[in-house]
Order: sequence, then structure tokens, then C-alpha cells
Amino acid sequence: MSKTINTASEPDLFNSEMLKDPKTRKSYSNTALKAFVRIMDQWDVPIEKRCAILGDVPKTTYHKWVRDGGSLNRDQLERIGLTLGTFKGLKLLFADEAGRHRWLNSPNDDYAFLGKSPTDRMADGSIFDIYAVREYVDAMRGAR
Repeated sequence: MSKTINTASEPDLFNSEMLKDPKTRKSYSNTALKAFVRIMDQWDVPIEKRCAILGDVPKTTYHKWVRDGGSLNRDQLERIGLTLGTFKGLKLLFADEAGRHRWLNSPNDDYAFLGKSPTDRMADGSIFDIYAVREYVDAMRGAR
């Protein structure tokens, strides 16, 4: 993806230029992975969906990254960046964890989801699916 998704009020966490540099990607990878795992744990997302959100990585690769760390590619860091933005937006929208969890895991008939839950939409595998959920959350909170 050539453009980093960003709301006007937050800094570029993973901008396109810095992600071109392998050393920079490596330096951000472990922190990004830890944040991703914490978010997925809070959201009770199964391993299969986590792997899909990260771009269809094999389960063995995911477990190795969680255990030993790793160097993520640009696409994976952008996916995590979008997920972090969704997490932040939901924290601003819902005062309690139960509300966030319910919204993420309940089927939604709005056009962006077509009967799927937001988590299921994110796990459809395309970065555009993750982006759609992020944009939806940003619109709900009036960030755009």
C-alpha cells in the first residue's frame, strides 16, 4: 500500500517512506507484534483470524514471531498500524471493554460488513478489509 492511513489528529505511526528501510522495519517489528498480540488477546481473536489479519501468515510463523520476535514486512506493519488505529478508535467510542467486544464480534448489517462481524471482515484477509473497519470506526467517532 503506497499511502499510510492517518487521521488528522494522530501522527503517522508507520509512514510509507520509513517502511521502505529494512532496518527501520526490523526495529519496529517486535514492538508492533507485541501490541498486535495484546490487542488480539483483548479482542479474543482466534489464531486463524490473527494470521489472516497479518496477511495469511502460517500459524507456525505466527507462533514463532510471538515466541522469538521477527522482522515484519511493510504490508504486515501497515496491517498492524490499521489495527492499532481501530483499537484506539474503539477505546474512544466505548467506555467499557464489554461494549467493544460486543461490537467487534456481533454481526453487523451495515454495508461495510454485510452481515459479518467487524472481526470477521478484518480476517477476510485483504488490507482493504482492515482499512474498511478502521474507516468505519473513525467515521463513527467523527474523526474524518
